[in-house]
Amino acid sequence: MVEKIFSTCRHALGSETWGRVLTAMDEDLTIESFPDMLASLAESMELPGYIADLARLEWILHKKTAVDGPNQRIQTVSVNPTLTMVPVRWKNLTAFIRSNATGAAPLNEPAHVIVWRHPESKDLHFREARDIDLLALKLIVEQIDPKEAARLGKVTPGDIQTAIDQAISRGFLLSPGSRIRRAKPPAGKIDPSLASFLSAENFTLQWHVTQACDLDCLHCYDRSDRTPLTLDTAMAILDDFYDFCRRTHVRGQVTFTGGNPLLYPHFDDVYRAASQFGFGIAILGNPTPLDRVRQLLEIDRPLYFQVSLEGLEAHNDAIRGKGHFARSLAFLEGLRDLDIFSMVMLTLTRDNLTQVLPLARLLEDRADAFTFNRLSTVGKGAKLLMPEKAAFESFLREYDAAAAKNPKMGLKDNLINIIRQEKSAALFGGCTGHGCGAAFNFLALLPDGEVHACRKFPSLIGNITKNSLYDIYRSDLAERYRAGSRACRSCRLNPVCRGCLAIAFSLSLDVFTEKDPFCFASQQVTGA
Repeated sequence: MVEKIFSTCRHALGSETWGRVLTAMDEDLTIESFPDMLASLAESMELPGYIADLARLEWILHKKTAVDGPNQRIQTVSVNPTLTMVPVRWKNLTAFIRSNATGAAPLNEPAHVIVWRHPESKDLHFREARDIDLLALKLIVEQIDPKEAARLGKVTPGDIQTAIDQAISRGFLLSPGSRIRRAKPPAGKIDPSLASFLSAENFTLQWHVTQACDLDCLHCYDRSDRTPLTLDTAMAILDDFYDFCRRTHVRGQVTFTGGNPLLYPHFDDVYRAASQFGFGIAILGNPTPLDRVRQLLEIDRPLYFQVSLEGLEAHNDAIRGKGHFARSLAFLEGLRDLDIFSMVMLTLTRDNLTQVLPLARLLEDRADAFTFNRLSTVGKGAKLLMPEKAAFESFLREYDAAAAKNPKMGLKDNLINIIRQEKSAALFGGCTGHGCGAAFNFLALLPDGEVHACRKFPSLIGNITKNSLYDIYRSDLAERYRAGSRACRSCRLNPVCRGCLAIAFSLSLDVFTEKDPFCFASQQVTGA
């Protein structure tokens, strides 16, 4: 038993010295006392100085083999109850154990080793604690506010949050999981394969920081005059969003848009602050001089930069202005040179229905991703026409088939899941990764502080200058948008679809009771 438990010690000492150690053992010595015995014999037998620490660590690892992983439900980020921290006088003991004493010898420097069982796999883990690990544990044990820790340590809140997130991912800190969860439809049962779509780990704040724009597109949702927020208010919003993400246990993303977000006078300051909070950052904008993009790269690299095209050159330029198509293609090449992930979005209308697939082919070697949104006939978009229902269904079938051959074509429109259900193909997350994300894992923030469930139609649920984002999100009105239309509640595709509320609104339907009028789901799809 001693040889099995302390196998690294045995290999480190060699068979002759190990034999002398066993001979020196008192008959009444317990296995638990073996590390102390090695410490007492170290000088007289000229044993390696690290041997007692090595034995203590091997004994703890042995004891942990009989300990189950954590099972209790928790309400806040907590230390894994299986975790043991072992102070040692020698570094590299964990690597020495993994090599079974064949690696580099430990170094005579103090360290800490942490040992724990992963909450999901139940596997036993051990590692020499790094400074970032110790910081994460200290924050949680002493209940230190991360923003205060960042201030005292002269680092960013994002640095602190990264330490905590890494500890959670490794399993020595436990998180209660996302509190962004949908209520199950009253009809009852959920397809187990779709249950994961009822909870979101990421939350996007789509922030329209300005109405100012260098384009005047024919389908723009909102050209109203909205006064942009001051820099102080913008900074307070990021602080509020950080608190929202902590309270709901999600990773935050800020998607900057407008208008053209780069025309917001304080954009660089707000972009930098979003980075320092540790948020993922994305930009929905217009073709921009590459020198301007390089300035942003000096602050942080965006997750992606998205531009819009409305079809092939002639049609696009009729919508977005002469020369826009050529500037966009050149800009996409520039983004590739800068190693920035590029996305292209198209607004689908009756007039460009036949141009989508040719545009997708043209962009296959120019952009990293391409997809479309259906036209919402609000704002200037009211002057354009939606596709007819039959033509739209036919288009979706062609698009889904083409996307199977073109990896750059993204699946975004929720109704594509109807087609994939028919083919028994894997379903996807739809518009925001969880079907309609309105007031679920997504909120739109307008330049004057208004918060909407979705930007594509008027869906005001509060104003961030008057209430916190957390309170706005938890309001009864937000919950109504989050629940979606009652007409969709019994559909088996509900977790990945719910249609599009903006389209229902555009056709003067009640978004809370009537379904997306373009839905073509058969009766076989619906029902509890």
